[in-house]
Amino acid sequence: MTTSFWLALMFLTRIPAPKLRVVTDRDHGRALAFFPLIGLILGLLLAAMWFLLPASMPLLSAALLLLVWVFITGGLHIDGLADSADAWLGGLGDKARTLEIMKDPRAGSAAIMAVVCVLLVKFAALASFAGSDGMLAVMIAPVIGRCVPALLFLTTPYARTIGLASPMLHNAEPRLCLGVVAALLMLVSAALFSLLAWYVIVFWLLLAALLWALRSLMLARIEGVTGDTVGASVEIIEMSALVLMLLFMQ
Repeated sequence: MTTSFWLALMFLTRIPAPKLRVVTDRDHGRALAFFPLIGLILGLLLAAMWFLLPASMPLLSAALLLLVWVFITGGLHIDGLADSADAWLGGLGDKARTLEIMKDPRAGSAAIMAVVCVLLVKFAALASFAGSDGMLAVMIAPVIGRCVPALLFLTTPYARTIGLASPMLHNAEPRLCLGVVAALLMLVSAALFSLLAWYVIVFWLLLAALLWALRSLMLARIEGVTGDTVGASVEIIEMSALVLMLLFMQ
């Protein structure tokens, strides 16, 4: 289990981790279960930074917080968002063409527009939070986002024969993964109640509907998911979680 934790940490972040000498197939499979816990670690780091940044300069603080957020994750899911946007625009409804474009390392106009828009909305949301509410929000959003991979990978076919996520998917333990996701989401719900009261129910319903819509788009276009489309979903769900928290707090 320790090896699986380090694998998940290395996969999702740029946080230093020890060199792993022996890694089994089971270690790869269990790593997926640690994704929500890695999200919690990210959230705690961002919350600590929120506490240290000056509240008197919300725009600068939001920019620095977002900068660290992107840096500490290595832009992994942002890259997936960019690749997915280019593929959806250039694929012209064709599965093979869409998957081919996702492999292209170059960024087109759709990629730039998607990344700028998502980061801009995240920045605006971060700049609009205040005090302890903001600290709790930035702690919660990464946890929700890192629950998305398990939910999509374990409920949706993989669109490629082989890919970066293949070792995890082929050896994943669904009960363990979904059990961890359920536990973390219950903890998040308890924390959210202090911010949103009973609006927390509407919050989850809207996020679930959005994730279902994203999944349906993937099934319609490429008959499944890829690492890129899952990464794009993480970014979109994180952004939406921040926006919904902010709106329901008004």
